[in-house]
Amino acid sequence: MSIKAKKIASSFVKEISYIIMEEIKDPEIKFVTITDCEVTNDLSFATVYFTVLDKERKEETIEALNRAANFIEIELSKRINIRKMPDITFEYDTSIEYGERIEQKIKDLNI
Repeated sequence: MSIKAKKIASSFVKEISYIIMEEIKDPEIKFVTITDCEVTNDLSFATVYFTVLDKERKEETIEALNRAANFIEIELSKRINIRKMPDITFEYDTSIEYGERIEQKIKDLNI
């Protein structure tokens, strides 16, 4: 990822977190934590990673976030000055669960 893409991704994490917390009224989205963002080098696409408190609701949350993606893109274009706003998609961040599984396996080995 280029330096420009990394800066934009960092701004996206901050701004999307704020938009979700303050401006989106959908209750399915309220307890979402934005963990990371990857922007392609040509700035056409952005994948935003998130986690939720209630893991059983992650499918509903993905659908709700993707429904709100257009609104989020419009709000981002007001806050971040770039020529073309990337198309945003949301994906559940599995890295936390992966880390928990690794940690549990290490604990099991040490017993």
